[in-house]
Amino acid sequence: MDDVEAIRQLKARYFRTMDTKDWAGMRQVFADDLMMDTTAAGGGVVSGADEFMAFLEPALGDAITVHHGHMPEIEVTSATTAKGIWALQDLIIFPDGTRMLGFGHYHEAYEKSGDDWRIKSVTLTRLHVEFTPPEPVPS
Repeated sequence: MDDVEAIRQLKARYFRTMDTKDWAGMRQVFADDLMMDTTAAGGGVVSGADEFMAFLEPALGDAITVHHGHMPEIEVTSATTAKGIWALQDLIIFPDGTRMLGFGHYHEAYEKSGDDWRIKSVTLTRLHVEFTPPEPVPS
């Protein structure tokens, strides 16, 4: 498999493991020294893959999530590094019924260790976000 296809499959695993809440599988898509930057999307910066997973599981563990990544622009920059941009659409349904529908981009860097690519850094940007409050409970 060529490197671009391997990175596409890596990102597909990211989306699948996020949405199925396979936290151990998701941890494997990241380099140990991951840098996750969501400041442009209203969040913060988390350094370290274990630290990010410790944040993510309680934040989204009880939510229904549906992530789609589209139109990847992937550039292999050396035998062990690459960068990419993915168009993103995500739906999050929180336990109280609040829905978030978002559109944006993932700007990423990847590193290859042995035969495996890992996500080394992510910057999430948002173009548009819609929040829908929960449906009222009939009385």
